[in-house]
Amino acid sequence: MLSIIICTYNREKYIYQCLSRIAQNKTQYDWEIILVNNNSTDNTHNECERFVNDYSPKNYNYFVETQQGLSYARNRGIKESHGDWLVFLDDDSMIENNYIETLGNFLQQYPDTYAFGGQITPFFEGEPPKWLSKWSLGFVSAIDMGKEVKLFPSGKYPIGANMGISRKAINQIGLFNTSLGRTKELLLGGEEKDIFLRIHNLKKPIYYFPNICVKHCIPPKRTTKEFIKKLGYGIGVSERLRTITINKKSFIIRIVLELIKWIATLILLCLYTIQGSPQKGYILVIFRKNVTKGLLGLIEE
Repeated sequence: MLSIIICTYNREKYIYQCLSRIAQNKTQYDWEIILVNNNSTDNTHNECERFVNDYSPKNYNYFVETQQGLSYARNRGIKESHGDWLVFLDDDSMIENNYIETLGNFLQQYPDTYAFGGQITPFFEGEPPKWLSKWSLGFVSAIDMGKEVKLFPSGKYPIGANMGISRKAINQIGLFNTSLGRTKELLLGGEEKDIFLRIHNLKKPIYYFPNICVKHCIPPKRTTKEFIKKLGYGIGVSERLRTITINKKSFIIRIVLELIKWIATLILLCLYTIQGSPQKGYILVIFRKNVTKGLLGLIEE
């Protein structure tokens, strides 16, 4: 069985379409929806009720997780689920109509899978940002690694809007780290990287499945310079927490890696400026500057 886990917080605008896209899938495989409401204060609950009234799903389970934070909500979803496969989708994502069937086929074809990720395409509600490039796709949670099944290379991991972990993996490595991950509007992260690193350390395969596709809704506010600053700072803080928790050596290695990333960022800035697209380089500098601030424990602007 596939357990599709959706954690939501104040997503009244998106949650109905997210759930309805799942319900519209036709497949031979057994599946369930685990919806975890993480203390929403808007009409998210009412929109979930509207979904139930419209679709009468027999495989829909609704829970409220009172401990605030995405990692707490995901862990609650894991504990309440019944499937051998835990599929995580964001509450503002939309799956394709053949998603569940295609995923089930992949998992049968690759039984050694411990975890997986798939294609995520940004669905911009406004104009796509002029700064968007290959190197800034992660700012809008986009990923496209081609048309072939492949293993995720070292240093690259699935993204939370379209990822999955096997039950056997969770039994071996444990749950999401609750000191990491978003909490309300605070843009912390690192919990996905942390859990996939634990799977990598087991030397178990994490596959990219190209044809399990998700569209991820991107409102205009997520393409602003202010949002990118907060995103970068949150990632920096998360990396500081994650590495210091391991040991001092891990933190020092991460600082060295940050220096290398600065060199790459400045090279890209020069190249984009020469090509006449300086905005594509500037956004990378803004992001990197704020990652560094968070990593070093400096105060956010």
